[in-house]
Amino acid sequence: MFSVNTEEFVGRNGHVTGLRGHEVRMENGRFVKVEGTDFELGADLVLLAMGFVGPEKEGLLTDLGVEFTDRGNVARGDDFSTSVPGVFVAGDMGRGQSLIVWAIAEGRAAAAAVDRYLMGSSALPVPIKATTAPQR
Repeated sequence: MFSVNTEEFVGRNGHVTGLRGHEVRMENGRFVKVEGTDFELGADLVLLAMGFVGPEKEGLLTDLGVEFTDRGNVARGDDFSTSVPGVFVAGDMGRGQSLIVWAIAEGRAAAAAVDRYLMGSSALPVPIKATTAPQR
């Protein structure tokens, strides 16, 4: 199953017996419910694997005054720079939840951007830009 959202766990006497959910689709960068796709699935064990669900805004990011996108990620320029000079972001915090290969490529490119910021130039590789989109 994929592109589904769990609404609630169902149980009896403190033991899970299933879950209720529905299908979702991506709309304007957010998942929205597909009406009429509600289902119940029996289960005797539920494992939660949530991965990255967004940057932790409270604390360092808000204290620094870093700006966020409409999707809740850290806003950044094409060179991985944030709204705060000298602060850079790569991977899931800027792109959103994605594959590790994107985070690796962005980390390398962000390192080159930091090198340029500190040294004025860089010989480090820049495999992608912050705005590079997956090819379809």
